[in-house]
Amino acid sequence: MKREREALSRVLSTPGFVHIVCLFVIYYAELIDGVNITSPVLLIHGTVGKPTLLSVKYTSTSNDKPVIKWQVKRNKAATVVQSIGTGIIGNLRPEYRDRIKIFENGSLLIDELQLSDEGTYEVEISITDDTFTGEMNINLTVDVPVSKPHVALASSTVLELSEYFSFNCSHENGTKPNYTWMKGNKPLSNDSRLILSHDQKILTITRVLMADDDTYSCLVENPISKGQSVPVKLTVYSKYGMHKSIHMAVAQNLEF
Repeated sequence: MKREREALSRVLSTPGFVHIVCLFVIYYAELIDGVNITSPVLLIHGTVGKPTLLSVKYTSTSNDKPVIKWQVKRNKAATVVQSIGTGIIGNLRPEYRDRIKIFENGSLLIDELQLSDEGTYEVEISITDDTFTGEMNINLTVDVPVSKPHVALASSTVLELSEYFSFNCSHENGTKPNYTWMKGNKPLSNDSRLILSHDQKILTITRVLMADDDTYSCLVENPISKGQSVPVKLTVYSKYGMHKSIHMAVAQNLEF
């Protein structure tokens, strides 16, 4: 028994045997190989009214036409299109008619994007001769570009130490807006006197200081666009200087 174990050990350790085993594993893997799907990008930011391509490609050991299925996942999965090669099977859902095209590599073109097209898209590609089906997810966001924002303020001048002076940023169009307030063309630094509304559209200075005398603007961004307002100038008058001017005016009137 000991001699048999030693002989088996010598066989297993020989380079030739190891090479044969590796070749067998590779050959067997090729036999059971399925469809392999790849994509250059897994997150796509689309624009309302424009087309977008969910780009994929697949590899397979088979020369047969693939069965391609695209579905979108929201609250529940819904089939977008099913095809054999580029030939679409059955009728498309009303919302996808005349907007869908399938390419030979499995890619999906969606024309005239709508906000409702946003979601996670899953593609499944299967071929009769292959054991395993290939799958891949691509996330699609759909947005409206932001229009140029505008900053409104009650007055362009304010007295030092005034309380709760506000700027309001507004714009007509744009989905998923993110607001950044700029002072002198630089993002505002953290300051306990500055308060942003929940949606960040309103900037409030709780106690105005002379250092607040500057230009202000708001930058609005979303996944596909950005816009910045024309800077507005806030002039801060010194409370001490104002009192001094009033006293001088009163004194001059008394002289007359």
